[in-house]
Amino acid sequence: MEGKSTNARHDTYCSLMLQAAGVLRLRYTECSQDTTLSPAAANQLADVFESVAHGDPAYDQIDPKEAIALAHRLLDDDHPELSRMWPRTR
Repeated sequence: MEGKSTNARHDTYCSLMLQAAGVLRLRYTECSQDTTLSPAAANQLADVFESVAHGDPAYDQIDPKEAIALAHRLLDDDHPELSRMWPRTR
């Protein structure tokens, strides 16, 4: 029974990471309405979210809780720049 719960949790996590990548690309690259993040930086962060979702071992050092928090901030448009994962613009 726990296997199903673990798989569902993993699937939800992966889905959240992919949604965050999509929001980044839509908001900062395709629509370019929000200029607080460059399109290049947005694509780079979106790539990170996608790599995390696909289990790329190169991104194992990323704190899952921080990734989840940033994904939620992106989806809610609630100050994602406050996250430690947010690219620095300076």
